[in-house]
Amino acid sequence: QVQLVESGGGLVQAGGSLRLSCLASGSIFSINAMGWYRQAPGKQRELVATITSGGRINYADSVKGRFTISRDNAKNTVYLQMNSLKPEDTAVYYCNADYGRYDVVVGYLEVWGQGTLVTVSS
Repeated sequence: QVQLVESGGGLVQAGGSLRLSCLASGSIFSINAMGWYRQAPGKQRELVATITSGGRINYADSVKGRFTISRDNAKNTVYLQMNSLKPEDTAVYYCNADYGRYDVVVGYLEVWGQGTLVTVSS
């Protein structure tokens, strides 16, 4: 299992941009899917975007056309480019690795990063 470290969060005005990075401690080449999720205070964690090992990409409807997920296998890094940011994008953003495997005791195998805070002001 890899360890994940997010970076790039911060304070930005509405309409601005940020680029988040998720650095893995090892190769992400064979991981079934990498993704970004976010959680605002008092709310459930929600999907933002995912990218599979085969390059298939999925976005939440709320970020389509504004956010772009990408990965660089050579750098063991997944990125989230966020443009046209809105106050409702304010949340802690978490990187996720989904191994696409099931263990009878643990369940579906996945790894989470520690999160990076994104704050968008009006």
